[in-house]
Amino acid sequence: MPAPLSPLSTYRLQLTPAFGFAEAESLVPYFAELGISHLYLSPIWRARPGSQHGYDICDAREINPELGGEDGFRRLSHACQAHGMGIVLDFVSNHMCADPGRNPTWRDTLRNGPSSLHADAFDIDWAPVKRELRNKVLLPILGRQYGEVLEAGELKVVYEGGEFCLRYWEHDLPLNPRQARLILRHRWEELQQLSALPAEDLQEYQSILFQLDHVPPYWEVAEDAREDRLRELSVAGQRLARLLKQSPHLAAHLERNLVDMNGRVGEPESFDLLHELLEQQAYRLSYWRTALHEINYRRFFDINELAGLRMENPRVFAEAHAKLFELLRSGLAQGVRLDHIDGLYDPTAYLTQLRAELAAEAPHAYIVVEKILSAREPLAAVWPIDGTTGYDFLNELNHLYVHAANFAVLRRVYQRFLGRAAHFEHIVYEGKQQIISTSLASELNVLAHELNRISEQDRHSRDFTLDSLQEALREVAACFPVYRTYIGSDGEISEADRAAVDEAIRHAIERNPALEASIFEFIRECLCPLPRITDRPSAYERRLRFALKFQQYTGPVQAKGIEDTAFYRYCPLVSLNEVGGEPVASARAVEAFHAANLRRLAHHPLSMLATSTHDTKRSEDARARLNVLSEMPGEWRTRLREWSRLTAPAKTGSGRRALPDRNDEYLFYQNLLAIWPEGETAASGELVERMKAYLSKAIKEAKVHTSWINPSNEYDRAVERFVERALRGKAAPRFLASFVPFAERVAAAGRQNSLSQLTLKLAAPGVPDIYQGTEFFDYSLVDPDNRRPVDFSMRKDWCEGSRQTRVAEGEPGAQKALMLRTGLRMRQASPELFRVGDYVPLVAEGAGADHVVAFARLLAGEGLVAVGLRWFLTWQANEAGSTRLPLPPGLANRTARNLYTGEEIACGEALELSVLRGLAGGLLHFPRTLDTL
Repeated sequence: MPAPLSPLSTYRLQLTPAFGFAEAESLVPYFAELGISHLYLSPIWRARPGSQHGYDICDAREINPELGGEDGFRRLSHACQAHGMGIVLDFVSNHMCADPGRNPTWRDTLRNGPSSLHADAFDIDWAPVKRELRNKVLLPILGRQYGEVLEAGELKVVYEGGEFCLRYWEHDLPLNPRQARLILRHRWEELQQLSALPAEDLQEYQSILFQLDHVPPYWEVAEDAREDRLRELSVAGQRLARLLKQSPHLAAHLERNLVDMNGRVGEPESFDLLHELLEQQAYRLSYWRTALHEINYRRFFDINELAGLRMENPRVFAEAHAKLFELLRSGLAQGVRLDHIDGLYDPTAYLTQLRAELAAEAPHAYIVVEKILSAREPLAAVWPIDGTTGYDFLNELNHLYVHAANFAVLRRVYQRFLGRAAHFEHIVYEGKQQIISTSLASELNVLAHELNRISEQDRHSRDFTLDSLQEALREVAACFPVYRTYIGSDGEISEADRAAVDEAIRHAIERNPALEASIFEFIRECLCPLPRITDRPSAYERRLRFALKFQQYTGPVQAKGIEDTAFYRYCPLVSLNEVGGEPVASARAVEAFHAANLRRLAHHPLSMLATSTHDTKRSEDARARLNVLSEMPGEWRTRLREWSRLTAPAKTGSGRRALPDRNDEYLFYQNLLAIWPEGETAASGELVERMKAYLSKAIKEAKVHTSWINPSNEYDRAVERFVERALRGKAAPRFLASFVPFAERVAAAGRQNSLSQLTLKLAAPGVPDIYQGTEFFDYSLVDPDNRRPVDFSMRKDWCEGSRQTRVAEGEPGAQKALMLRTGLRMRQASPELFRVGDYVPLVAEGAGADHVVAFARLLAGEGLVAVGLRWFLTWQANEAGSTRLPLPPGLANRTARNLYTGEEIACGEALELSVLRGLAGGLLHFPRTLDTL
């Protein structure tokens, strides 16, 4: 059975060495029974050994052998096709793993520097501001200062496999083969006087040295020099390997030289030889903190181990995508999810090229991008893609379940608990400034120096100092309202991009009245460049290149400053602190939800509908629980006061110096509510460890008392002790006696929220995406908590035993899975209804009207009405009887079938909500009749 071309639904699997293609293949019948049309796999390309996520790719031209290799993937693909399913792949185009021991492309770049055939694959600045780094890559891998590491004997030169390498703990670095001369010529006089050494061996040894002497240096990049270097080094290496194998005297000589080269601890001068050798490499070893200010290769955010790629280079593009294109063209895969599209130099050009490459043999390939859309930011209409991975839908849906009228009270409860004011806009600004000043400072330095060079080219801007330009640029980046703009290599500037730059400039000026305003106008001209008659040759191209490089910078600043900093500092209701979201409730959430669905149907009807992913801060069910707090701000306030008093003995210190601080304590209570197991009265060891791990990450991301860069052992230990004492110590009995009954109420209402949002997701325009394990209720926090192994055995057993069970008859714990299967099968039965059917918002009438979110899907006489309820703490059973949902003309006075209960319902002009029979929502199907054909 051929795989469907475009997905009706996707199921995300996180592949690991312990859960690879074979394990996924064994589950294909289960996924087919569930109604999934496409498996959506985490990256399958060869990654760093043992990788638990696959994003640290070492070679995209090979399928990861740890997952089962090419044969394993083919078997999985064929199994999917046998069940009428397809596969969507996850592809990383922005970066690769910077491990020279595993990534041959990166290793060759470190060995040969700018002369490497792969040097242009990586986004490396070979002419950085610091002169000592010219034609070198800064490698910030050392645990201490370089001199300390060197003289401690932790750097070792070895000769293995026919090449000289440098070892530093787990790091395996190549050495510039030309500079092997330093090692080989050491003790030269002793070697010449060695009578036992045959003359012909000494002559060959000298000839090899002569050959190395005349190899072009690594900074010569002319094509003929590159070819000469590659050829001569290869020949010299082979000759040396043969000679050392046949001459024990020369092998012993080399062994002695390596001992001398590696120095003797306690004798600093003995490391001079090694230092001299390292100074002649195409890289410069440094303390890891040096990366904050001097790193000269673009990274994935601030992760030194992931090096940015220059996908705008045609050769790099072709090599990186060869295997992906092969799988798509052959039909072994039907689609691709493109990771971190905002990291690319020119996303529009990249996507256009990608689609063009597939036009002939895979014209219908499904392409979605991981694009985080900020508030009011549209997806670029010119991108030839099917949509996003669904964070926009996630936030639109989530807002429906937050009681906006109570949010102001919640915010006051939070601020009073903290004992201080907390304004999100200011916290975001501070968070972005901190990121710019620390983990992303080196990238700003590069941009500022380039901006300074541009300013020197024009007499109208040459008086701007480097310091003033850097400060102004910092402010613009900190005030940027979106992840990035999308000015292309062709210089086209959209109105949306121009508006984003203008907004950033305006806010930067408002925040910095003392800075010269004309500097900001100059920056505006460089971020939205236009050709000028007065331009010197190439001046416009230089401004345009600066604009494109700046675009690559603002994305990491936005992500790290908001999602990984501000979201841990500002927490009135953490269910709103989600990727692409804002922690502010919307009074017009229902209208916004319908408007977004209509836009998606019109422009990207195959966009993913995500509610949980491997990157979300909390799972969909955890968020659904926490949204219940917006219905009960008064009781939440009372409980907070009580819990804080009961857990006070669990803190370290007392009074204002008690640790953890009030914000982290507040985080503790919310996230404990999010994951507390229903029916449990005591905290298990596993739950305690999960909370410790979460809070340890949260406080480091917040970067207030501790951080990844500068951990505070005192604060870290205090938080860990607080969790242990509050949940298992002397404070636990009284605290849990108060906490558990409240948690049970929240969990019960949260479960209803989960079912309701699932109903809306199943019928909305787009492709529902199911994250692994979330077909059942799943209460997870941010990774790695959300990447724990899934119990698929239980799920398979349930599926086998529940095929005849309806939602209203099943176990409460399986209701979600039953609803999911029902909805997905409906999508399979009427695919066009969901792909292109009209979308009609419906407005309820009566006592419970505000509790209802509903819409209809219509196509050629067939219809589906999706009804989701909300705010269950104040939803009264009698309100169902007095609340009705007027139906659109095409569905009024017809008979529908409630897909969840199986019953037939005769409808009049409106649907009486009592037909939902106590469920949190409903899917009512109106089949075509003779009258509607």
